[in-house]
Parts: sequence; structure tokens; C-alpha cells
Amino acid sequence: MREHDEYDYESAFDDVQDTLRRGKRKMRTDDRARTGRLTEEERSTLARLREDAVSAPDTPEGADRWSTWGDADHGPTPRPDWVITDLGAADRELGIIKTGKEADVHLVERSTPDQSCLMAAKRYRGSDHRMFHRDAGYLEGRRMRRSREMRAMSNRSSFGRNLIAEQWAVAEFAALSRLWLLGAPVPYPVQRSGTELLLEFLGDADGTAAPRLAQLRPDPDELVDLWSQLVGTLTMLAAEGVAHGDLSAYNLMVHEGRLILIDLPQVVDLVANPKAESILERDVHNVSTWFTTRGLAPELADHHELMVVLVDAAGLN
Repeated sequence: MREHDEYDYESAFDDVQDTLRRGKRKMRTDDRARTGRLTEEERSTLARLREDAVSAPDTPEGADRWSTWGDADHGPTPRPDWVITDLGAADRELGIIKTGKEADVHLVERSTPDQSCLMAAKRYRGSDHRMFHRDAGYLEGRRMRRSREMRAMSNRSSFGRNLIAEQWAVAEFAALSRLWLLGAPVPYPVQRSGTELLLEFLGDADGTAAPRLAQLRPDPDELVDLWSQLVGTLTMLAAEGVAHGDLSAYNLMVHEGRLILIDLPQVVDLVANPKAESILERDVHNVSTWFTTRGLAPELADHHELMVVLVDAAGLN
């Protein structure tokens, strides 16, 4: 625990009393005398003083927080050289890269006096979000050990939605770590802390993010190359027994000529999930349709032929 965490709450309480006595807030002394408890107004003031006293000294100058590396799950090793593991590093928010239905992605700079790097901070929403879209099918085969947690998730209570948010963050972090180790084209997963993932930022040094495939209009040669990359990636995933689960031109980025898979919280186990083959077929249909509408020859992007290849690679015959 840092020194600033060792906060003197008794002194804070005395400060509250002094403030209220000086007339800055009217204190209901009769209520407190009868109950021996703080009034709601005093409790609110005390909570605010506690929060300010604990959090304010903890904010590094020119940044928004200290590095959260020490409290997080870490990405696979060997780590890229740019990953900063120094607990004395500071994180600074640089803006929002993308907003989505289940999560928002922010640009974060982590730095020490000697090094800095940009990362994409993907933050899943929990209690403020009504429901994760399409999560029912993807959550099949994922089971919480405690029946209370399962009921909360099924009922979409506030507690349950937070559980779903964290489960999706855990699932995406695990999938990215697994695929990174296989050599699949995915962003390096730096760390996970609660419902926040810190990922490799795909883009330029000035913070400009790499484009989604949907934003591009590749020339004929580029189109063939990108399709070839995609077929290789999907075959690699199928051989590993998984499918993306929500694949489209919006969940693919092109960075320095390389096609990269993103947004993988709904990765589907091709063996355990009874709907896996239909989900895989939808993935294939989505991307093959995009490529053919952009001018790729239909015989090259035949989704039926690609399904045969992927089913065979997954051993589902």
C-alpha cells in the first residue's frame, strides 16, 4: 500500500465537524444526538473528503493515474520491447478512439522518464448498459461455478451485467493471448484489470489509428492479398478449434499492409458450442460478401468453398 492510502479518517471526521460548525453546512444536531450517527449530509461530506484526500495525492503530475500493471493480469511472454512494466510509470488519457455497443476504446500513453508507448484501452460497460447484444448464444458453454452468479447474469441484474462485462473482458484477453502465441495477426494484449483491457495500439506515432477494412477501397492486387491473408488467418483459427464469432469488415484492421483481427470477446469454441458451425458460416459469409462487392472475383471468395476448408481444418467432418 502506498503511503497516501494510509489515510487518517478520524482527522477527516474532525474536519467535517469543524466545517459544519462554522456554518458552511447546516447540521442536524438533534438527529445525531438521538441516533449517535452521522446525518446523510455529513456522511456525504465525509465520503467526499475521504475520496479527495486519498485520490488527489495519488494522481501523477501531468497524467491521469499511475500504471495499473501491478494489479493486472499480464500478456504472454516474451513481451514486445515497447511494453512498459515499470510500476512507477504513469498513464495519460489522450482521447477516445472508438465507441461501441459493449465497450469504448480510449487512447492511453504510458510513460516513464526514459520510455513511452501508446496503447488502446478497451473498457467494457457493465451496470450502465442494458444488455450485451447477442451474448446469449456466445455464452453457451461458458458457465459460472456459482448458481447465484448464473442467476444474476440470466436476470440481467446490475450485478449480473457487471459479471458479464468482466467475463467478456476475461474471454477476450484469454483469446488474444492464445492467438498471439500462435502467431495469429492480433494486437498484443498488454494487460487486463477488471473490465479494462490494455492492448497494442495499431496506428501512427501521432495517435492516428489504423483504418478498419470497411473504410478502405483496396485496388485489385491489394484486395487479393488481403483475402489471402484472411483465409490463412481463419484457417489457423479453425485448426485451433475457434472462430471469431462476430467477423466483418468492421472487426478487421489494416496496419502497414497487414490484416489484423480485433474485437474478440465472443470467440466461439467450434467443438463445445452447439451453434458454432452456423456462427462460423455467418463469419465467412460476411467477409466473402464484402470482398466480392469490392471487386474480388467470386470464384476466389466463394464462401461455400472456404467453409469446406475451415470445417476440415477444425476436424468437424
